[in-house]
Amino acid sequence: MRKISSLFFWTLSAIVSLSALPDQARADEKPNVVIVITDDQGYGDLSCHGNPVVKTPHLDSLASESVRLEDYHVAPTCSPTRCALLTGHWTNRTGVWHTIMGRSMLRANEVTVGTIFKNNGYATGMFGKWHLGDNYPFRPEDRGFTEVLRHGGGGVGQTPDYWDNAYFDDTYFHNKVPTKTEGYCTDVYFDYAKKFIEASVAEDKPFLAYISTNAPHSPNHAPEEYSKPYAELGVAVSNFFGMVANIDDNVGAMREWLDEKGLTDNTIFIFTTDNGTAGGRSVYDGGMRGAKGSEYDGGHRVPFFLHWPGGGFDQENKVETITAHVDVVPTLIDLCEIEAPSEVKFDGVSIRPLIESTEAPQDWPDRILVTDSQRVKDPIKWRKSAVMTNDWRLVSNNGKDGKPNHELYAIKSDPKQQKNVIADHPEVAQRLKDFYHAWWADIAPTFGDPARIHIGNPAENPSRLTSHDWITTGSSPWNQKHIRSGITKPGNLGFWYLTVEQAGEYEIEVRRWPNEGKVANTPITASIPGGAPVPGGPAFRETPGKAVSAKTANIEIQGHKLSADVPEGATNVKFDVTLEAGPAELYATFLGEKGEVTGAFFAYVKKK
Repeated sequence: MRKISSLFFWTLSAIVSLSALPDQARADEKPNVVIVITDDQGYGDLSCHGNPVVKTPHLDSLASESVRLEDYHVAPTCSPTRCALLTGHWTNRTGVWHTIMGRSMLRANEVTVGTIFKNNGYATGMFGKWHLGDNYPFRPEDRGFTEVLRHGGGGVGQTPDYWDNAYFDDTYFHNKVPTKTEGYCTDVYFDYAKKFIEASVAEDKPFLAYISTNAPHSPNHAPEEYSKPYAELGVAVSNFFGMVANIDDNVGAMREWLDEKGLTDNTIFIFTTDNGTAGGRSVYDGGMRGAKGSEYDGGHRVPFFLHWPGGGFDQENKVETITAHVDVVPTLIDLCEIEAPSEVKFDGVSIRPLIESTEAPQDWPDRILVTDSQRVKDPIKWRKSAVMTNDWRLVSNNGKDGKPNHELYAIKSDPKQQKNVIADHPEVAQRLKDFYHAWWADIAPTFGDPARIHIGNPAENPSRLTSHDWITTGSSPWNQKHIRSGITKPGNLGFWYLTVEQAGEYEIEVRRWPNEGKVANTPITASIPGGAPVPGGPAFRETPGKAVSAKTANIEIQGHKLSADVPEGATNVKFDVTLEAGPAELYATFLGEKGEVTGAFFAYVKKK
């Protein structure tokens, strides 16, 4: 495992002095791009949006000098927003409609903003939360990002993350290699981004830096100096706001740093978030109904600030026209004047005409946009959906009888969506229903094409599989507290969708504990003590690890059903199997003395 002192391949002698750069970028230079996206921070979790408690002076300052999309919509949860933001495609089209259960992996045929900018000569860096797949070919380093520092899964301490991470002094994956870091997670991501930017400028390359924080997602951990001002609100909210305040300071420090290096003028700086608030609604709801996960506006209308002095975007300009996450990639391609991939048809559009004016152009269409919250194994029509225009919201969900219930809101006069007016405007409701039917018919054919982890590729051999990505109708064990608890409920068992790239001999190693950190040599059946606490609420690692009974290990793949005894004190059981090239499903379990079944939470699959 590498130490932080050797993280980057460049040397000090190779880095030019950025202070010598002119304040005004040359006209022929491509603009740089910095995207900051935070996790679970809602529209109302900013003081410039009226929050009476949390203080965000640096983000407020950014907002006052930016184009502000005031009716900007994402998905109501993490991965679905990120896939649309990075590809310009509707969430459900990409295969990402959940945050776990194998439904958070971005299909291999999708082209990301990382690939687009890399193919146009940009250095591309990704720092923090990816949440679109932890295995080949889904990782950011497989999707066009040439410099990567990320945690695993959807948050620090989740199952794919390095064992026992808890926001402070963690081990993250730096260009695929587990690397020990020092400091608070958000601080580390911004620090790495600055080093990446320095290296990019030293190579005379424009850069795209995607800084994606796991904060302020739960569990709620913040440096104590940030949570202390909000202590009277309780542990959860004080640490939620503490994480927001820390993000605010990092944004301010990054902007000041870009100023010092003479990079501000030619850098498109974007701040946004991935869904409605998960922790601040009890203090302030942002004037909307709903929060994270909701089909109402509070679940998916979020901040979006864009600042670019060199492009003329350095004055406050509130754009009231409806926009969405799928518009970001087409807009960046337009602003940076780079070549779009010829094989991709975006679901979004460039909103450059909107942000270059204080009013929407007369020929701007009355767009209809859709968002939904699926969070199920397979998408369900009308489930927790919103069909939206500038003036209307058709909000729908399925009742117990399976039939959709529809509500219509005049959003300008009723921003809290309190008065259902569907009976008064049947023609509006029908127009939105008709659009949704066509939208669903367009994307539904892709639902039967699940994203499959590839095994037998040199880019990842062995492949490290985790229960976060089990296909199941229940809920996969998605965080390390679940692993420590030794979940044995049938609804928490599942399998992995795989693609065998090369036929041949494979070794499949099944484990209860991962092959890393302090638990690498822990027996399958053993208990372990709880880990050290960190500031804030209980960390996943504080849960003591429960002993489980495991007498036999079992796997099933491509028609092979293999079983082996679990020797006393064994940390793993290995199977040798001959696999054919093509699709496969891998089941892996431990069977106890009384017939109890525990999933093999981790499996390592190696092509020999």
